[in-house]
Amino acid sequence: MAFQKARFITSAPSLKECPEPSHPEICFAGRSNVGKSSLINRITNKKRLARTSNTPGKTQQMNYYEIDDNFYLVDLPGFGFAKVSQKERDRWGKDIKEYLLRRDTLELILHLVDSRHDPTALDEEFFYWMASKQKPFAVLLTKSDKLSTNKLAKSKKTTANVLSQMNIDVPVITCSAQTGSGIEDVQSLIQEFVKS
Repeated sequence: MAFQKARFITSAPSLKECPEPSHPEICFAGRSNVGKSSLINRITNKKRLARTSNTPGKTQQMNYYEIDDNFYLVDLPGFGFAKVSQKERDRWGKDIKEYLLRRDTLELILHLVDSRHDPTALDEEFFYWMASKQKPFAVLLTKSDKLSTNKLAKSKKTTANVLSQMNIDVPVITCSAQTGSGIEDVQSLIQEFVKS
């Protein structure tokens, strides 16, 4: 289910700079360098829509992309590796939490985890936080092309077990921005949450 139109709207450093809440929003969250921008490009079939970088922490604001004049995809700053001061990281954390808690048009959080690694303590903390705030979310295991079929199945099972131990029941989708594997599943999930 391909999306037809996609365009960059704005970069918002905090909730008050976000666009007027006119469309449903789907946001992408996760550690720096987990492949959020690449995945957005693949989902929208626009190679240069979201800027990608090999430098972790490049996305420093909430980047808004309007899809089919109908909804927004929002690329959040990554957490973890960003080479910025602790003060700046704390500010990002505060601004992002405010966005996640108070943005009424936010319909779904897509939490990205690198399929080559088990969910980190930060990932688990975020799973728990989203569940405790009753925020709808799904886990996307990215870079699935880097693993064999067996290792990918093991990665998915590990993540599902982590969620299950927290009593969290959400979709876990393996996907690759490189090969397009799993992208239709992600697009279908997004469509479910943006239907008016």
